[in-house]
Amino acid sequence: MNARQREAVLYLDGPALVLAGAGSGKTRVITQKIAYLLRECGYSGRNVVALTFTNKAAREMNERLMQLVDRKLARGITVSTFHSLGLRFLREEAKYVGLKSSFSIMDANDSLGIIQELLATTDKSRLRGVQQEISLWKNALLNPDAAERIANTPSQIEAAKVYRSYCATLEAYQAVDFDDLVRLPAQILEVHAEVRERWQARVHYLLVDEYQDTNLCQYRFLMGLVGSRGMFTAVGDDDQAIYAWRGATVENLERLEHDFSNLKLIKLEQNYRSVQRILAAANNVIAHNPVVFGKKLWSDLGVGESIRVKAADNEQAEAEWVG
Repeated sequence: MNARQREAVLYLDGPALVLAGAGSGKTRVITQKIAYLLRECGYSGRNVVALTFTNKAAREMNERLMQLVDRKLARGITVSTFHSLGLRFLREEAKYVGLKSSFSIMDANDSLGIIQELLATTDKSRLRGVQQEISLWKNALLNPDAAERIANTPSQIEAAKVYRSYCATLEAYQAVDFDDLVRLPAQILEVHAEVRERWQARVHYLLVDEYQDTNLCQYRFLMGLVGSRGMFTAVGDDDQAIYAWRGATVENLERLEHDFSNLKLIKLEQNYRSVQRILAAANNVIAHNPVVFGKKLWSDLGVGESIRVKAADNEQAEAEWVG
C-alpha cells in the first residue's frame, strides 16, 4: 500500500472520509481495513458491517476479504448491499412499523401493477413516471402529506395522490417495496431509541463503499447505525456519482463534515490503471465539475502515447469501435 492507503487503513480515531479517485485502490483499502480490524484490533466479525450498492460488488469484496483473513475471524461479518441489510433489519424490527416479520416484498413489476390499478391506465410512460416520482419521495424520506405539499406540476400532483393510495395498498397487503427496505429502517432508527441503541451496540465499525451514490434515506440509515461515536469509514468520489436519477446526492459528502466536526479526510490520488497523459486529460475534463473536495489524480506508470480523438457517427458506432 502507498502512504495514503496505509493511513486510511490504520486510522481509527473517529469518522473517516476516504476520497478515492478512479483506479486508486479503494476496494483494497476497504478490505485491508476490515482485515486490520479483525486481525490486529480485536474486532469481532459480527460487529463489523461493510455496505455497497450491488450484490456483485458485495460478493467481490467478500471474496477478497476471505483471501486476507481466516474464515473463523470473519465469522458473522456483514458484507452486503444497503437493501440486504435493510431487509434483515426490518425482519427483526417489523412490529415498529405495523408489519409482521413475514411481510412480503414487492418488486418493481409488482409496484407498477399496483400503480396501474390505481391509475386505471396502460400508458407505460405515465405509469413509470409516477413510479419514479414515488421512489424519489421515499428516498428523500417524504411521506404522502409532504409530497402533496411540494407537488407543483400536474404530473407531480397526480403522483402525490397515487402515492397515498399506493402506501395504503402496501399496508393492506402487509407488503413493502424495494425503497421501503432502507426507508423504514431509517425511520425506525430515528424514532425508536431502544432499537437505535440495540443496533448501535451491534455495529462497532461500519464501512461504506461508493459513498457518493448514497441518497438521503441511506445517509439517515447509516447515521442511525453509527450514532455519535462515528466509528466508520466512508469511501467515495464526487467525480464518480452516477445515481442522481434515484435521489443520490454528493451533498452527503458535505453532510459528513457538518455532522462530524472531527471527520478525517484522506485523499487517494495515485492512479494504478492509467498513464499520466490519460490522467491529465481526465483531470482537465472533471475540473469543470462542481467540487466538494478537490483532488488531482496522478500516475507513475509513465507519460504514455499521445491521445487521439475518434469521431463516431452515433453511440452504436462508438461502442463498436471501443469494443
